[in-house]
Amino acid sequence: MSTEIINEEDINDSEELYEKLVIEISRGQEPLRIDKFLMARIEGATRNKVQQGIDNEMVLVNEKPVKSNYKVRPGDKIVVFDNRHPDSNEIIPENIPLNIVFEDDDIIIVNKPAGMVVHPGSGNPNGTLINAIAWHLKQQQPQLEESDLPRFGMVHRIDKNTTGLIVLAKTPKAMTNLAKQFFDHTVHRRYMALVWGDFDTDGGTITGHVGRHQRFRKLFTTYPDGEHGKDATTHYKVLERFNYVTLVECRLETGRTHQIRVHMQHIGHPLFNDDFYGGDRIVKGTVFTKYKQFVDNCFELCQRQALHAKELGFIHPTTRQPIHFESDLPDDMQQVIEKWRNYSKSKNDMS
Repeated sequence: MSTEIINEEDINDSEELYEKLVIEISRGQEPLRIDKFLMARIEGATRNKVQQGIDNEMVLVNEKPVKSNYKVRPGDKIVVFDNRHPDSNEIIPENIPLNIVFEDDDIIIVNKPAGMVVHPGSGNPNGTLINAIAWHLKQQQPQLEESDLPRFGMVHRIDKNTTGLIVLAKTPKAMTNLAKQFFDHTVHRRYMALVWGDFDTDGGTITGHVGRHQRFRKLFTTYPDGEHGKDATTHYKVLERFNYVTLVECRLETGRTHQIRVHMQHIGHPLFNDDFYGGDRIVKGTVFTKYKQFVDNCFELCQRQALHAKELGFIHPTTRQPIHFESDLPDDMQQVIEKWRNYSKSKNDMS
């Protein structure tokens, strides 16, 4: 038997919260049932787990689900999606209000507020979006045991202090389908961001790899030469200029942790009030008393990085029809943008 593992994704450093193992079958492989093949290839795999994965379409061969009796052949490309998460603690349902934009039997779209962590982890054992989703599902299905509440629903995430749309899957099949769409970069994600400085052009593309900072492990950084981190692509377009700051639209192809924040810092335009990446101080412009007080007032209005996940579009995992969602800018970003708009207009009128 001869196989080659093409790629194994580490979910710790990605907003796309799924793990995948990609195996390409090389020459010399005799026909073998895929369930037996995977049991031999995946450490700790049991017949029951493999069977469940195949039944839930978490195993794809040449981009299509198969039955357990499918026999692997040379040239086959097998993708196995895994719903494990590094912080696989028990999920405790908590009665936390949710702004649900859309829900059916397969998916939930939530408009996440600032300050809410997506999933429990070190330092955030509760009060998260997943705790709230667990409560929501428990009300729908009271017979569910806490140990049965799904965590596989996370296929991506957004930062604690980023607002906006996030999709969660309610079934394993929906999870696999959405995970593949993220994997193929076919999910439409558009963010609105207020960033420091003005731009020489009306748009562009940033392609530097994104990975953990070599010294400061809580931070991420851009590696232009690609020696570290993972490939990351952000397309941006200028929407409105306010002299000292600019409102931009960012469209993601990849979903690396802090991707927009890190990419914008890399090109010299950190997000407004991003305390991780240098946006919480005056980056550009003449510093004088009135200007400094104005900026401090803006920081007070929007006490986080000014980033909002405005649009989310994908193919519905069951109906196979395209669906698209939008959410309004939250009040704090609307207020700070309006304040900068008025300030910029008054400066232009004076000049």
